Amino acid sequence: MSAIDELIQEECEKSAEFAAEFRREGERLDAAVALIGLREEFGMTQRQLAAATGKTQSTIARIENGNMNPSVKLLGEIAVALGRRLEYRFV
Repeated sequence: MSAIDELIQEECEKSAEFAAEFRREGERLDAAVALIGLREEFGMTQRQLAAATGKTQSTIARIENGNMNPSVKLLGEIAVALGRRLEYRFV
């Protein structure tokens, strides 16, 4: 385990609030990575993805940079617009 992993673990053990926020940030980053991967798979820019999905480019950008916690509904709409389906898993 790296030093940063140890520090994060210690902080999570000390503070339930920190642990919850750390998990939420992880979820935002997971959504960002998934959307970037999907967009790149289709060879699209953010603007092109926005047009294809009926969303704004700023919405796509906020998801991709982790500044937005997208709803399941929003991610599902993006998936459907691209002929995909959103998959749910608990890990």
